[in-house]
Amino acid sequence: MSPVLAGMLQLLALVAALALAYRPLGEYMAGVYSSGKHYRPEKWIYKAIGADPDADMRWTAYLRAVLAFSVIGVLFLYLLQRLQGVLPGSLGFRSIDPDQAFNTAASFVANTNWQSYAGEQAMGHVVQTGGLAVQNFVSAAVGMAVAVALIRGFARSRSGGLGNFWSDLVRGVFRILLPMSVVGALVLVACGVIQNFAGIHEVGQFLGGSQQWNGGAVASQEVIKELGTNGGGYFNANSAHPFENPTPFSNLFEIFLILLIPFALTRTFGRMVGSVRQGYAVLATMAVIWLGFTALMMWTESAHHGPALQAAGGAMEGKETRFGIAGSAMFSVATTLTSTGAVNSFHSSFTGLGGGIQLLGMQLGEIAPGGVGSGLYGMLVMAVIAVFLAGLMVGRTPEYLGKKIGTREIKLAACYLLITPALVLGFAAAAMALPTPAQSMANAGAHGFSEILYAYTSAGNNNGSAFAGLNADTQWFNTTTGIAMLLGRFLPMVFVLALAGSLAEQRPVPATAGTLRTDKPLFAGLLVGTIVIVAGLTYFPALALGPLAEGLAS
Repeated sequence: MSPVLAGMLQLLALVAALALAYRPLGEYMAGVYSSGKHYRPEKWIYKAIGADPDADMRWTAYLRAVLAFSVIGVLFLYLLQRLQGVLPGSLGFRSIDPDQAFNTAASFVANTNWQSYAGEQAMGHVVQTGGLAVQNFVSAAVGMAVAVALIRGFARSRSGGLGNFWSDLVRGVFRILLPMSVVGALVLVACGVIQNFAGIHEVGQFLGGSQQWNGGAVASQEVIKELGTNGGGYFNANSAHPFENPTPFSNLFEIFLILLIPFALTRTFGRMVGSVRQGYAVLATMAVIWLGFTALMMWTESAHHGPALQAAGGAMEGKETRFGIAGSAMFSVATTLTSTGAVNSFHSSFTGLGGGIQLLGMQLGEIAPGGVGSGLYGMLVMAVIAVFLAGLMVGRTPEYLGKKIGTREIKLAACYLLITPALVLGFAAAAMALPTPAQSMANAGAHGFSEILYAYTSAGNNNGSAFAGLNADTQWFNTTTGIAMLLGRFLPMVFVLALAGSLAEQRPVPATAGTLRTDKPLFAGLLVGTIVIVAGLTYFPALALGPLAEGLAS
C-alpha cells in the first residue's frame, strides 16, 4: 500500500470516528450543562468549598471565580514543584528552580503545557500525578465553562446571568472529562502505553554504558493530555515516545481524542441556543479549515524534492517511522489547530512551508476546532466580527442569534482579537532585539527567527508545542513565556465573559427579510474568509521573515 493511500485511509477513519461520536457526545454535554440536578459527590465538593451551585452569576462574578480558582492553581503547583525535593515519590529529583517552577505552573494552569524541562529527568510521581495531571483536568474544565457561559449569553435574554462557574467546573470534570478519560486510558493501556509507579531502572547496555528509564502513570496522564487539549508529555519526547504512543493505532486514537470534544461542542452550542443548524455552520467552518490544513501539510511533507527525500519517501527527518508522513502530518495539524502542545514528531524538522502551516494554525487563534472550550468561544467571537463586517457591507445593524452587535460588543470582540498578536509579536520582537535571548537559538537566519516566533506563538496562544532547537530553559524565556501564557489565557476570557454578559442583557431581535442567515453555507464561507483575512494576515510579515523565506529558499 502506498503511503499516500495509507494516509487517506487514516484520515477517512478519523473523520468517520468523529462523525459517529459528534451527536451523542454533543447532546450529552448540552444535557450536563443544562441540568439542574446535583449528584451527591458534587454536593460534597460544593459544601467543602462553600459554593452555592444554584446561584446565577453575572459576568463579573463568573470572571472573579475563574481568576480566583486559577490563581490558587498557580500557587499550589508552584509550591509543589519547589518542595519536590522533600516529597515522597520524588524519584530522587531535586526541587525545581523558581523561574522554571513559575513557567510550569503558569503553563499547566493556562492549559498550555509548554515544557522547558525533560519530564522523566525532572518531575517525580507526586508532581506528575498530583500536580500536572490534576491541572490537565481542571484547566480544560475552566475553558469549557467559559465557552458555556458565552453560549448562555446568546441563549438568554434580559437576565445578565451566565450560570454558575463552580457548577460548570465540577460537572465538566466529573461528568465529562473523568469518565471519558477512564475509558480512554484503558484503550491506551491495551495499545501498550505504560501505567505504573515504577522507579528508575536500567535498560540494557549501550556502547559501554547503560540507559535509564523511569515508569509512571503515563496512560492516565496521556489520555487527559489529549482529551483536554493540554499536551504536556510525561517524557521529553512527548507523543513520539513509545511509552506514550507506541503504535499507529494509538497515534490515530490520540488524534481522535484531541479533536473529539472541540468538534462535539458545536453540537452542544446548537442545542443550547435552540438551533442545531447554527452548530452545523460553526462545525462546517472548523472542518473546512482543519481538512484544508491537513491536506496541505500532507502534500508539503510528501513532496519529493531531492534524492534524499525521494529515497525516504518524503520529509522523514524528525519523524517516527512507525507513524510515517501521514500520521505525523495529521498529528501536527491537530495539535497546532487546537491548544494541544503534544507532538509525535519534531516540528523544527518539518519543511519550511510545513513549519509555516503549524505557525499559521496557532496564529489563526486555534479555532478549527481549537482547544477544549477555547476553540468554540474563539470561533463565536470571530462569528461576531464576521456579521459586523457583513453589516457594514450592506448598511444594516449586524445581528447574531437574535442579538444586536453594537459598539460595546464589537469593541470587546476586537480586544479579544488583538490581545494575542500583541503578546506574540511584542515578545518576539523583544527577544530578537536583545542580545541574550538570541543566544538560545540553535540556528541562524530564517529558521532561527522561526524558533523564536514559534515559542511566543505557542505560549501566547496557549498551545504549548515547541519548534525544538531553542534552549527555552533560561530565566528570560521561562519568565516571558510564563507571562505570555497567563495573559494569553485569561485576558481573552475577560473579554469573552464581558461579551457574554452584554449579550445576556439584551432582548432578542426578531429575524426579518434583511437578516443575515448565519446557519447557511454562505455564512460559513464568510466566516472562513474573515478568519483567514482578519486573523491570518496579522502575522503575515512575521511569517514572511521566517518559514516562508525558508520554504521559498529551499
